[in-house]
Amino acid sequence: MVMVLPPIVAPEPVVVFCGLAGAASTKHRDHYYEGPGNSFWSSLHLSGFTGRELAPHEDRLLAEPVDGTPMGLTDLVGHWDPRRVAIDRLAEQMESWQPEWLAITGKGAAHEAAKALGRRGRPHLGVQDWYVGRAQVFVLPGPSGANQRRDYDGRPYRLSWWRDLAMICGVDASAAG
Repeated sequence: MVMVLPPIVAPEPVVVFCGLAGAASTKHRDHYYEGPGNSFWSSLHLSGFTGRELAPHEDRLLAEPVDGTPMGLTDLVGHWDPRRVAIDRLAEQMESWQPEWLAITGKGAAHEAAKALGRRGRPHLGVQDWYVGRAQVFVLPGPSGANQRRDYDGRPYRLSWWRDLAMICGVDASAAG
């Protein structure tokens, strides 16, 4: 059973957020980042990307930004038997949408993308020296509720990485709550 959500992308996005989704999964998802304890939506707001904290069922609102940064949501689709990811699909999306940034949510997803592109080594958090399509990659800490560490590549809070991305994207984080 294929459980991949359709992309949600504003016209001329500055940044597209990308998680890792299994193409065949028993877990049904209706919306992006809807799992319990997932901090994606609060991080998006607290870093200044949205004027208020959206709920997962409001994910479609990102395709119609009235004020703020045009953004998008998509997934790197993984196939686990044999193990591979649909990097060509993601690259085609990035070429079509032309965002400046591809923000991959989680080092695991970033590692799968990098490996599929033939890059060696594990990605770190923050700005990468590689691209998917024309979009430069920025790796964010995974927003899963299970990702509660004491250290996020030298920082005590994962939100600081979101704020770095917001600053790079020209977002005014001072209005965030």
